[in-house]
Order: sequence, then C-alpha cells, then structure tokens
Amino acid sequence: MNIEQFIHTFSEKGINLSETQVKQFEIYFQTLVEWNEKMNLTAITEKEDVYLKHFYDSVTASFYEDSFTKPVHICDVGAGAGFPSIPLKIVYPNLKVTIVDSLNKRIHFLQHLAKQLQLENVEFVHDRAETFGKNSKYREQFDIVTARAVARLSVLSELCLPLVKVGGVFVAMKAASAEEEIEAGKRAISVLGGKLEAKHSFELPFEKSERNILIISKVESTSKKYPRKPGTPNKEPIE
Repeated sequence: MNIEQFIHTFSEKGINLSETQVKQFEIYFQTLVEWNEKMNLTAITEKEDVYLKHFYDSVTASFYEDSFTKPVHICDVGAGAGFPSIPLKIVYPNLKVTIVDSLNKRIHFLQHLAKQLQLENVEFVHDRAETFGKNSKYREQFDIVTARAVARLSVLSELCLPLVKVGGVFVAMKAASAEEEIEAGKRAISVLGGKLEAKHSFELPFEKSERNILIISKVESTSKKYPRKPGTPNKEPIE
C-alpha cells in the first residue's frame, strides 16, 4: 500500500486525511525504521507493508466501533511500537491515549515518537498489565481498551477487561483463528464482567489476509481478584 493508496482507501471509508496527518504518518514511518535498527520494534520495515499492516490495520478498529471518533479515553495494552493506538490518535486527534508496556525501551521510543508527532493527551506507562490493572488510578477508568495480537483471548481478557469502565468496550484485534479463541475465551470474558457483542471479519486490502475485530462490552464490574499476579494469566488462563 503506497501513500496514495493509503489516502484513497481511507477516503473511501469517509476519512479524509489532512496534510498534517499524512506528514505525521511519514514521520512515524521514518522514526520507526530508524529506531528499529537499535532495538527490535517490528519485523515489518518495508514502507508499503508498514502502511498497510501497521498503520491502516490499526485504524480498522474504528470502522466497527464508533466510539473511537469521539473524545474518549483509550488504553492500549502491550502496544509495542504504538499499534493500534498511535495511528488511531493521528486519525482521531481528540482521543486521549494511555499506553502500557512492560518494556522500558519501547516506552522511551513511544515518548520520543509522541514528541516528533507533536501529540497531546498521550501518556506512556512502564508496567506489567497485571499490576497496571490493580492500580486504582487506572482500574475501570477507560472508555475503550485495545490490544492487537498480544495474547490469546482468554489471557487478553484478564489483562484488559479490568481496565474498562462499566459501559465501555474492550476491542480485541486478531488475525485468523478468532473462532477458536472466542470459544476458549467465553468463560473468561463472562467471569471478568464482559459480554461479546460482535465479531467483525474482513480482509486487509491488497494482500487479502484475514482480520477479526472483537467488540466486548463491559457489563459489570470485574472482581477484585483479577488480574492475578504477573505471569499467572498466561500460565493458567481462566477456562
């Protein structure tokens, strides 16, 4: 996906990128590639691939969840190099964004990136999702919590749903095999106060790989015993 295709594909979705936004994506790409030489941020570095598989793919969540277009507070769990929240923030500048990541080097990259992109209302927290979810400053404080390909759904739900306020949504972005994950994660979603509202399947343009966006509503408060201590959700997922 070259830049012209990137702009055009968004315009077909009713998103008209300004010159400033186009420039921000260009700065994002340059910064990502430059820092990727010093630390492992992404295996995808070809420009057309980055624009399709990282930038465009990140924003697809907003095609299926209207809340992203409003000035809501979102939390991105395990964002790595900033996906999906930074592309979403570029496209929807009114979003307030908090990113939590367990690797301090990635937090440094994101802080530098935010300065380069001149982003406002962004916060970066170096923490494990399990301890972050116990922190009263953040627990059940977010309108939307997102995660993209971080862990299987049963694990991801325990890391993300405690952060979603009742009435908010958890948006899980998955590649293929979402059906198996949904089946395995049903009990975890329910135990943690969530309800699967919708699964949206589509293909990325041009390369046609499958993507799934799961919209999970927070219908009741999460029990205080979740999330469990670091490492436990992954070793012993709720089943």
